[in-house]
Amino acid sequence: MGLFGRVIVGMMPFTPRFIINWVAKRYVAGPDLDSAIRLMSVMSAEDACFTVDVLGEEIATLDESQFFIDEYSRLIDAIADSGLDANISIKPTAFGLLIDDSVAHANIERLLHKAARDDIFVRLDMEDHRVTKGTIDVALAMHEKGLTNIGVVLQGRLFRTSSDISEISEATGTATDFRICKGIYLEPSDIAHSDYRAIVDATNKAIDLMLDSGAYTAIASHDTPIIEHSLSALESRGMGPGKADPRHETEVTRSADKGPGYEFQFLLGVRGDVRRRLAGEGHITRVYVPYGTKWYEYSMRRLRENPEVASHVAKALLMPWTNRR
Repeated sequence: MGLFGRVIVGMMPFTPRFIINWVAKRYVAGPDLDSAIRLMSVMSAEDACFTVDVLGEEIATLDESQFFIDEYSRLIDAIADSGLDANISIKPTAFGLLIDDSVAHANIERLLHKAARDDIFVRLDMEDHRVTKGTIDVALAMHEKGLTNIGVVLQGRLFRTSSDISEISEATGTATDFRICKGIYLEPSDIAHSDYRAIVDATNKAIDLMLDSGAYTAIASHDTPIIEHSLSALESRGMGPGKADPRHETEVTRSADKGPGYEFQFLLGVRGDVRRRLAGEGHITRVYVPYGTKWYEYSMRRLRENPEVASHVAKALLMPWTNRR
């Protein structure tokens, strides 16, 4: 699979843009906000909820952050007006974290205040190791200001993740809310696992730690070993549909007396059959819905950063009859 993925990645720069566009349609809601709202309205019938990402991230100048401030503001209004069960995912570098962290904090705080007025949760996506600490610092700083409608993504592959879980849980208490994923960034070997089995094991360990800490745990993985481990971990802790299932709570209003909670998350266009099965069993399932004009950059970046993603591209090319969702 590694060699196959690298071959696919090597071919992508020479692949006509219209083919990349055809593939991207499986994973991107569309070029604009209306596209995302339409897609979510349709998919709501599958008992899915959503987290929405405006494509684009690291900016070159602070002026560029205004686009993301404005677009996410429009997105929050659209979610509130539509009544969709959706929150938002943002990348701190799009708000200036690598240029001026004080400005980035101020930009994100403004967005959090607006989201809180409509009971909308904000997830800080985790980017590469340059901003791991900075992203966590943003979340902790917002909690100190009383803005608890925020949570962070941690990556199972990083060696530091176990200690990050402890630090964040201790600082944010009953409002702790994690998303855990394997991590798409190919990080240096001195700070991260590179072997697949080791990454899976580390991610499963992180899931256990999150559940045991009482944090709300969003399990974002398409990997069968991680999903199976998660189901077993939930069962062993007396959690699941009809048990400690917070299906009718919002991510903003969870409280200690209602106990811990969890959900499963999937990228748009990936393993929809598994997502629908889990939803049918009563688990909360959330779809990561990206939209925007940066669809080409998004598609190419994911392929360059991790050839594993090429397997999904190959499936889309070789099995065009597969259900898009």
